[in-house]
Amino acid sequence: MSVETPVPRSEATGTAAEAGAGATARFRANKTSEAASSRERVAHLAGRLVKAINDTVLEEKVSYAEYNALKAWLIKVGEDGEWPLFLDVWVEHSVEEVANENRHGSKGTIEGPYYVPDSPAQETPATLPMRDDEPGTPLLFQGHVTDVDGVPLPGAKVEIWQADDLGFYSQFAPGLPEWNLRGTVLADNEGHFQINTIRPAPYQIPTDGACGQLIAAAGWHAWRPAHLHLKVSAPGAQLITTQLYFPGDPHNADDIASAVKPELMLGVQDREDGPGRVTTYDFRLDPEA
Repeated sequence: MSVETPVPRSEATGTAAEAGAGATARFRANKTSEAASSRERVAHLAGRLVKAINDTVLEEKVSYAEYNALKAWLIKVGEDGEWPLFLDVWVEHSVEEVANENRHGSKGTIEGPYYVPDSPAQETPATLPMRDDEPGTPLLFQGHVTDVDGVPLPGAKVEIWQADDLGFYSQFAPGLPEWNLRGTVLADNEGHFQINTIRPAPYQIPTDGACGQLIAAAGWHAWRPAHLHLKVSAPGAQLITTQLYFPGDPHNADDIASAVKPELMLGVQDREDGPGRVTTYDFRLDPEA
């Protein structure tokens, strides 16, 4: 009897259910599900949410057929593990706006569902872990981390993660090395950092699961513009979670996650000292509250 040799899977063969299960598992491992809220606060928020749903039903004359379609879809979101994706794409941008409304330093935006803590640490200048034949345009990402008054923050920590040249994230798609295009870079004594990576690609959020079903039914698009994810921190300063975007991307203006802000746009130029492109972005961190 012959035994078939398994065919190696590439990132492009992953499914929404696989990515969703990974995002759900990461959330459970890394995030608290307990909120320091009083019973009155919970009752108020839950009451407003339930009222908003019922108001929509009454105002829009929702039929039983539509109600049952919604119920079936909500069940499928859970089965596909896509609640982290759904909430991070369509809700998190408002939560982030509230959380960061009093900052005076760099702008934040959503974390998204694909963050993984404890990525390999390097001192600057650094090169993100990547395959020997990693496709894509080389990109040098550099900058300076200071406080809001411009004072350098020595040893600032720059966590970075991104999609590859096909739009996939390591640990959420098969065939990619565990820490591909993920890293933690420690700035120098003047707060400067340099990170060698590749330019990420725009990508569609997974469309073969429940979120894709909603997108198709509503006639929306599923695209996110190309971006770098970052968490930047330093002793005595507030951590900032953000994303940085590339000029000219057709989906900067209609990002499905509503996460693009003018302050988060990069300036990208050809490198004079090597192949590829270079971009500089400085971070100003607010003091700890």
